[in-house]
Amino acid sequence: MFNILSRHNTLFLVLLLAVGATQPCWAHAILMDSTPKINSTVRGPDLDITLRYNVRVDGSRSRVILVAEDGTSTPLTLAKQTKPDILQMHASGLKAGAYKLQWNVLASDGHMSKGEVPFTVK
Repeated sequence: MFNILSRHNTLFLVLLLAVGATQPCWAHAILMDSTPKINSTVRGPDLDITLRYNVRVDGSRSRVILVAEDGTSTPLTLAKQTKPDILQMHASGLKAGAYKLQWNVLASDGHMSKGEVPFTVK
């Protein structure tokens, strides 16, 4: 009886270690820093935008949309990536008001992640 329990405990321990070791593979891209900062106020009408993530992201399969307070949305053109964890773009002709950047990125782990960066233009 002890021998059977010992095998089950060993198997359980190995399974637990295997699951624990794979946990970091399930991580998604997390926005670490942005320009503009979340909930900040910036000067317009032109704005350079930078989004930095905790992992490398695939710029060719990622999207960023600028949404104005009236609901108008504009897809932004991503610049060629100079660093694997950074996306850069430019917005022009912004009027005073509230905006949000809606981002959807493909992370290095193969998962899509999304989020928003609200900000105000004065």
